[in-house]
Amino acid sequence: MFRAIAVAAALVVSAPAHADTVRFAVTDIEGLEALQQEFGAFEEALEKSSGLEIELFPVSSRTAAVEAMNAGKVELVLTGPAEYVVLKELADPTIIVGWQRPNYFAQIVTLTNGPIDNVSDLKGKTVTFGSVGSTSQHLGPAQVLADFGLSYNNDYKVQIISRNVAVEAMIRGDVHAIGMNEGHLRSIRGAFPEVAFSVVARGRDLPNDILVARKDADPAMVAKIRDAFLKDGKALMSSVIKGEDNKKYEGGFFLTSIQDRNYDYVRSMYNTIGVSMNSFVGN
Repeated sequence: MFRAIAVAAALVVSAPAHADTVRFAVTDIEGLEALQQEFGAFEEALEKSSGLEIELFPVSSRTAAVEAMNAGKVELVLTGPAEYVVLKELADPTIIVGWQRPNYFAQIVTLTNGPIDNVSDLKGKTVTFGSVGSTSQHLGPAQVLADFGLSYNNDYKVQIISRNVAVEAMIRGDVHAIGMNEGHLRSIRGAFPEVAFSVVARGRDLPNDILVARKDADPAMVAKIRDAFLKDGKALMSSVIKGEDNKKYEGGFFLTSIQDRNYDYVRSMYNTIGVSMNSFVGN
């Protein structure tokens, strides 16, 4: 009897989603519990607005999101700009809507009373970056330095170190600058209130996070999702920012005029660090 119940339960768990179910994944959130915490309210709001059944679909990595999309297991994926250009190469998804993050740009941070006064002072010095492949912690800051004429890992030495460890190393004089975004700078100023930090280089605003649909997704479904963002954008954004990590979208907008060419600046970042867009950086 118990075995029969267990088998039945397994069949329920492994059963495919209903034909009308639209499965939604996020590339930088692992596990269903975390996904529900961040996007549970959004799931309900999007269902109400679109008239579709939305199901949160957890993925374990960026690569897993690509595999799920290509295998037909997920219809929608929310991803960052650095991940999108790889997704485009590997899965050719359809763009639905951009998710704007206000004050989303990369910058190079140094000690105010340290030896670095401008970007040229970083020649021959050590610059650290955060999460490998991150738009605002790695690729973006590397592009900022390239825009100022410094060649990646040639004019300066690259190290990949977590942010707080990098700050401690910079205070000791072991490294000379850190690549990060504006939110990270606010965070380290709070964590190290006794230290003065300066920005010696700031990049242009980074392209938006982006919601995409599987390339063979039902066009009628895609239209309903896009229309939901057009007519109920404020309500959907209010539901999004109920997630703690999703506060990064507060004050932003959903943008339905996003095109693939808007991510060419990100593609230049891959060229800057000398890697191809056929796989995710760090995989």
